[in-house]
Amino acid sequence: MYSTLQMIHSYWAYLVLLMVIIGSLNALIKFFGNKEFHAIDFRISLFTLIVSHIQLLIGLILYFVSPFGFKNISANGMGGLDSFSRLLAVEHPFVGILAVAAITIGYSKHKKKLTSKPKFKVLAVFYTAGLLLILSRIPWSNWL
Repeated sequence: MYSTLQMIHSYWAYLVLLMVIIGSLNALIKFFGNKEFHAIDFRISLFTLIVSHIQLLIGLILYFVSPFGFKNISANGMGGLDSFSRLLAVEHPFVGILAVAAITIGYSKHKKKLTSKPKFKVLAVFYTAGLLLILSRIPWSNWL
């Protein structure tokens, strides 16, 4: 089960990263270009929200079945983790939760705006914050 979940989490991350980049760029370009908010913009923001939530759920399950997550902290304590173990057991999950929270807040706030410019502004700020958080804690040595 662990190896299957890890594989799904790893490959789904490419889709999440792609969608968060598309969502952020879409919002930034249309905010600065003073474009109107259309159905495709709503779909992009919604799909970004959905794939990031699925990634979070897979990651949370993986956190409890993986030997590198909660089990590692239980066995070694926080002081017994090296930097890479700390990245996998603490930093990656915590920052992932923050990133998904930022994306969720941005999506929720944009729905309350009535005009295009504020919708794109909220999406641009929160989706870009989520993107930066995601990029900061990807375990690049495992990914590349």
